[in-house]
Amino acid sequence: MKGHVRERGKGHWYAVIDVRDPATGERRRKWHKLDECKGRREAQQRCALLIADMAKGEYVEPAKTTVAQFLDRWLKHIKPNVSPRTHERYEQIARKNIVPLLGAKILTKLQPIEISEAYSQALQSGRRDGKGGLSPRTVHHIHRVLFSALGQAERWRLIARNPAALLEKRDRPKIERKAVATIDAATAAAVFDAARDRRLFIPLVLATLCGLRRGEITALRWRAVDLENAQLAVVASTEQTDAGAIREKEAKSGKARTVALPALAVEELRRWRLAQAQELLRLGVRADDGWHVVTQADGSPLQPRSLTHVMSAFLDQWGVTLHGLRHSHASHMLAAKVHPKVVQERLGHSSIAITMDIYSHLMPNMQGEAAAAVDGALRAAIKKPDDVG
Repeated sequence: MKGHVRERGKGHWYAVIDVRDPATGERRRKWHKLDECKGRREAQQRCALLIADMAKGEYVEPAKTTVAQFLDRWLKHIKPNVSPRTHERYEQIARKNIVPLLGAKILTKLQPIEISEAYSQALQSGRRDGKGGLSPRTVHHIHRVLFSALGQAERWRLIARNPAALLEKRDRPKIERKAVATIDAATAAAVFDAARDRRLFIPLVLATLCGLRRGEITALRWRAVDLENAQLAVVASTEQTDAGAIREKEAKSGKARTVALPALAVEELRRWRLAQAQELLRLGVRADDGWHVVTQADGSPLQPRSLTHVMSAFLDQWGVTLHGLRHSHASHMLAAKVHPKVVQERLGHSSIAITMDIYSHLMPNMQGEAAAAVDGALRAAIKKPDDVG
């Protein structure tokens, strides 16, 4: 299959591709308009892409491309650039949520009002089991995936504008943030006492005293733990796909962080390292810094979902989850008047704005304290003239 480019009028480029008529077998030329090409070089590159797609049987004329067909192409495009778990999630949302709502629409004709109506339909009757609508949070995820996919269509010049980007904020799904259950220090102490002789004790310590995420706990190795200087480095996280595959990836947001260890955490980690070494020695294995901190009884790494399952069963009586222990760590720090910037750094948030957004409801007393401090300073200043007199 061959092709070349032609310019008809200034800046109006076309790909001219030789194709074979499936009915007669005769060769004929097919013209494809290349919108908004900046010059011959870009036109030639896009012509080459068209020929490659045709050769693979993946090409559909822009005027006939449906949203479903485009999403298939987009999912193939992003697969090498995102984690398997992220791609799996995008694929589920695209195929199970977006396609039933908008898949039959012609991509180039998709309008913001159709997207807005699709979101409303999803909220009212979007469940695949027919038992009502999807949650606002799920529809919000649908919007984010569609927004990203259509943004790529715009960059590929398949559409002039991203119609999902034209929706006003009020037309998008609204999410009410649910407060995550936390426990106070006294309850945390009771949890520790109940778990001390169980394998889940160290994960409890890492979540409650250090604020580590589930995947960070299961990925943590001894080489990243410095007990002499009372700190650990969060350099990786473990993720698990629906198919059960496990992979280790870099820390969230692509940034490693150092977490200072409370004295209690140092004591418990030191005790556990010795116990783990003895446990492995009985299995005929010599422990080293490459071993995971949290393991199964046979020394193999613990899967993230297995950790969640065990923790959920144990923590249910206190009304908190493993992730809730991370939130508890933040609440303990804020209650102790630790600066939010320090909280952000310990939790590994990409910005302090995220920390403030998540935990602002835990800081109402800080407003009162600030008001009292300002009041005290002004009252002291007002009294000074009287004292001089």
